[in-house]
This record gives sequence, structure tokens and C-alpha cells, in this order.
Amino acid sequence: MAVHYRSWTESTMHKYEDTWQEQQPLELVLGREKKVLSGLAIGVASMKAGERSLLHVGWQLGYGEEGNFSFPNVPPKADLIYEVELIGFQEAKEGKARGDMTVEERIEAADRRRKEGNEFFKEGKLAEAMQQYEMALAYMGDDFMFQLFGKYKDMANAVKNPCHLNMAACLLKLDRYEEVIGQCNMVLVEDENNIKALFRRGKAKSALGRTDDAREDFQKVRKLSPEDNAVVRELHLLAQHDKEVYMKQKELYKGLFGPRPEPKPKRQVRLMCAMSVQVTGLQENVGFGSATQSCTSNPPAKS
Repeated sequence: MAVHYRSWTESTMHKYEDTWQEQQPLELVLGREKKVLSGLAIGVASMKAGERSLLHVGWQLGYGEEGNFSFPNVPPKADLIYEVELIGFQEAKEGKARGDMTVEERIEAADRRRKEGNEFFKEGKLAEAMQQYEMALAYMGDDFMFQLFGKYKDMANAVKNPCHLNMAACLLKLDRYEEVIGQCNMVLVEDENNIKALFRRGKAKSALGRTDDAREDFQKVRKLSPEDNAVVRELHLLAQHDKEVYMKQKELYKGLFGPRPEPKPKRQVRLMCAMSVQVTGLQENVGFGSATQSCTSNPPAKS
């Protein structure tokens, strides 16, 4: 069977494994599972395909009294929590356990799952399509791929990479953009110039508002495939988006600071100085009864 799961230590809630994040479901053969997965296997055994459950597993059925200090890092006597999804059963359909298959048989079984997924995708049945792609990927696990080289690795990648790309296409339709990026990255590790992976990753980044990163992917696609009208359209949409953002920011700043004030005319200041002297009472014979002197007149000449 193929399962996806996340696992934590119950006491610290430290997450130590996540197959969803790794974009690689686990191949689990009941009765042949690793000892540290005994509790997971017991819980999954009673589940139905497509079911999702939360399992609490005691330390005796996990990493035991000693724990594990390499990868994954699990302390001694740690009770575990699993969030697990049973993707589906495979051996019954193929008639043989994967561990008993030759390399060619395993690749062929994965390819049959991929083709079934494609049929579901054409019918718009995205959940069923994704289930088949994940089942196909379970045949192409890391332990299996590491053993391959030469033509066998090429044969396996010819099935594995399209499954990741088709998963990305489904996830785009479901607006699960971070997962789209993860699936495309798996392909680009093997083939850095894969046009479909670059394009779908660019679409996901654009939807997440990461326009600079999206533009970088689209420009690489355009360089690899200059006649691709779809990428030209996406680059045009990004340019239009950037223009709209600029205009909105311009209006925002305009409203924030207001119009620039008009310069005010300078005032002419006149200094008026007046001194008024009035003599009343006993008038001396000086030629005036009152006198007024202004600072605008010349001062009297000294004799």
C-alpha cells in the first residue's frame, strides 16, 4: 500500500518526518514494515483507500526505549503522533508485491498507474487522477531510484517526471500553489530546462504574488521556446500587473501626502518709525508750540 504521513513526538510536538513535503509517498508492505513503523502499520491496516486518520502510537511500537539520534531524531521512549492518509492498495491490482518485482516490472506498473491517472484527468476527476499519480510515484521511491543508473534510471525518470508534472497540473487547478512548486522542483532537480516544470512553477509563483520569481521562470521558458504563445501571454499579464500595482501605489501616496502646496507671496514689510513730541504748558520762545519728528526725515544738522 502507499501512504502519506506526517509524524511528531507527542511530548515536544517536534515534527520529524513529512512525506507530503518531500513529495514522496511511503511504500508500506504489511508484515514487512520496519520495526519503527509497526504502530503506523497497525493503524493503517484498518483504514480504507482515501481515508485520513490521526494515530497515537506508544513508544513500544515506535522507536523504542533507545530512540534514534541520527535521522530522524527521536528521543528515547517517545510516544508518537501520525497524521496519515492511505492513498491506496497496489499489490492486489498488480498481482505481485513491489519487493518481488524486477526493475522493468516496477517501472511498467508505475507507468500503468500514470496512464490511468491521465484518463481521470481528462474526465476532470482530479482527486482520482492524483491518487493514481501518487501510487505511481510510490513505485519510484528514493530507495529504488538510488539503485538505478544508465538506461534504467532514464526509463524510471521517463515515468516519474511526468507524474510530478501531472500532479502539478492538478494542483494548479485546485489553487494549491506551494505544492505545485514542490512537484515542479522535483522535476527540475533532474532536468533544469524542463519547459513544463518551469512554466507551471512560474504560474504558481505568479498566483502567490511572487512576480519577480515568476518572471524569471517565464523568461527562461521563452528563451528555450521562443514561439510559445502561452509564455508570451503570461509575461504580458505580469507587465500589466506591475503597471496596475504602480498606479495604485501612485494614488495611495498621492492621497497620503496630499497635493504640493502653492508658494505664498512674500509680504512687504514697511518699517514705520514715528516720534511725536508735544510740548504743553509754559512755551519757550523757540519758534514752536509743538513739534513732530519722523524717522523718515533727515536729522537736524549739528551746529
